[in-house]
Amino acid sequence: QLVESGGGLVQAGGSLRLSCAASGRTFNNNAMGWFRQAPGKEREFVSSISWRGERTYYADSVKGRFAISRDNAKNTLYLQMNSLKPDDTAIYYCAAARGSYGLGSASEVQYWGQGTQVTVSS
Repeated sequence: QLVESGGGLVQAGGSLRLSCAASGRTFNNNAMGWFRQAPGKEREFVSSISWRGERTYYADSVKGRFAISRDNAKNTLYLQMNSLKPDDTAIYYCAAARGSYGLGSASEVQYWGQGTQVTVSS
C-alpha cells in the first residue's frame, strides 16, 4: 500500500513537500515516481527515480522546480515542489513501477497511491 501526504493549498511561488509511505511490503527494488491529474485532464507523468536513487527523471513542465528523492531505509518517497504555479494544481499520485529503473508512463505502474490534492492559488 502507498499512502501520500503533504498536499494542500499554497500560493503561487510557494513550496510543498509530498511524501509517499509504503506499508505492507517494501518497494526498495522498484523504480518509483509521481503522476498528477488535473480536472478534465488525463493523468500525466511528473517525475521518477530508480531503485537506488541514482537516476531521476522529470517532465519538462517541472524540471528545475521539483526534486524527487527516496529513503529506502524508511520505505518513503518524496517530491519537493518549489516555485509552484497555478498550473501545478492537481491530484498527485505516488506510483511504484514493475521494474527497477524505468517509470515514464502509467502503463509501467504496478501500484498506485490514493492521491493527495495540491492546489496553487494565483
